[in-house]
Amino acid sequence: AGITRFIWLVRLVVYKTLSFQGLTLSHSFKTLPMQLSTIITSLVLMSTTGWCSYVLEDDYLKDGTFFDLFTFYTSSDPTNGFVEYQSQSAASSAGLLSSSTTNVQMKVDSTNVTPSGRPSVRITSNKSYNTGLFIADIEHMPGGVCGTWPAFWLVGPNWPDEGEIDIIEGVNQQTSDEMTLHTGPGCTVTDNNDFSGSLVTDNCYVDAAGQSANAGCQITTSNTQTYGAGFNSNNGGVYATEWTDSAISIYFFPRGSIPSDITSGSLDPSSWGTPLASFHGGCDIASNFTDMQIVFDTTFCGDWAGAVWSSGSCASQASTCNSFVENNPSAFTGAYWSINALQVYSMSSNGWNDVANSSTAGSTASTAAVAASTSSDALSPAETSSASAIQTTFAISSKAPVATSTSATSPSSSSSSTATTASSAEAQGGWGWTPWVDNSGRVEWDDDNDVAATTTTTVTVPHHTQWAAFVDSDGEVEEGPDGVGAHSVPEAVQHSELSSAEGKARQEPGAAEAKRYLRHHHKRHGGAGLR
Repeated sequence: AGITRFIWLVRLVVYKTLSFQGLTLSHSFKTLPMQLSTIITSLVLMSTTGWCSYVLEDDYLKDGTFFDLFTFYTSSDPTNGFVEYQSQSAASSAGLLSSSTTNVQMKVDSTNVTPSGRPSVRITSNKSYNTGLFIADIEHMPGGVCGTWPAFWLVGPNWPDEGEIDIIEGVNQQTSDEMTLHTGPGCTVTDNNDFSGSLVTDNCYVDAAGQSANAGCQITTSNTQTYGAGFNSNNGGVYATEWTDSAISIYFFPRGSIPSDITSGSLDPSSWGTPLASFHGGCDIASNFTDMQIVFDTTFCGDWAGAVWSSGSCASQASTCNSFVENNPSAFTGAYWSINALQVYSMSSNGWNDVANSSTAGSTASTAAVAASTSSDALSPAETSSASAIQTTFAISSKAPVATSTSATSPSSSSSSTATTASSAEAQGGWGWTPWVDNSGRVEWDDDNDVAATTTTTVTVPHHTQWAAFVDSDGEVEEGPDGVGAHSVPEAVQHSELSSAEGKARQEPGAAEAKRYLRHHHKRHGGAGLR
């Protein structure tokens, strides 16, 4: 993924340099060496000034509606735990839930003898993710108590083929965290001495030969502040999980040692030092971990805590795990999650941000007024340029647009120009592409032929800003910053399916992320995709 991103970056800078210098393929290559110093300088600057950065995508506690963003699991425990998972209403009535903009708590029943299993909570985020940086400030966790099996994890909808990432997990009186990945066949990891934990098993496949069933690839730590009693006595800390196409890395920062960039929201994982765990090597992360949802749960006994009961110190308190959990409610007063923050950041490769107005919904056409420049772009099937703002109107649907024309005058210029979309036949090109407009007013095309528009948005961008604006297939207007035209990012695909809920900020994917998503999209929907 790193090599792919670098190659893409070189292509982008070369293209931009040649474009802004007025060069085309018809020019003599004698002029190319003159641009090399500019290209090299640009690459160095991009690599040292935060070309790739993280921006906040979701803040789960911000509005005080934490539990509304999750689904409460109420079926029987798939790990055979001695537990009765509660609905949101039942858990609230029982006093197991509390929520504000600064703290969320999820408790288990600590009052009643429970012959059919102890009431508890398991929640799964309504939103799913494909890569990201997950920040969880946890003040207290249920671990370190006999019979408990708490976990904070990510999981795909089709287990194990779409993966599982166990960030916090343990049983009974365990004193340190165990971090594990679970996948289908073909995913292994290597120990390159780039994490502080210890690699226990290296095959992530749940049925791997030579490993116990569902062992996965596991990294453990001896740091007692990462789990259970040691974690709670220090008021917890921050778990940061960075999931990219090349690696899944888990960091832990105990209370009092949380990096300032985390507290400020300007995340820079490169400054965090060595992670507790880093999973990479012989595993295609992009294809094995997709559409992941966030899960918190506390179960009891079952396939792990119950299975090891007799071999630990808890066995002196009851003959079986189930018996202890049933008859000792007061033992579980400290078995609760207390969360101060849960945030998800996503990668911004070039500063793209969603500026959609979600209040304008239900139309099948979008209009964008965009700042213009005068360079050409061989990638677009239809184009036009001007020195003023250009207003472009086109259909956004599962079919190619019908050619239309319109004129508009820039708010900062008295001149006007006309932008024309491509014809239906020209647009299809065997893919069924959706148009957008770059910062020269040219109509570009993107692989989004399966999602109809849901919004209509008009945006006016003054000429002097030289911003790029385009409309994705949700009818949302996107913008890019000065100097990075939309035409420079041909790999930024699948805008509509990468969109978050309407009206919420996000940024476009980087090259590697977009390529991974396109490959995944076509794998799931039967297309050719990328390999």
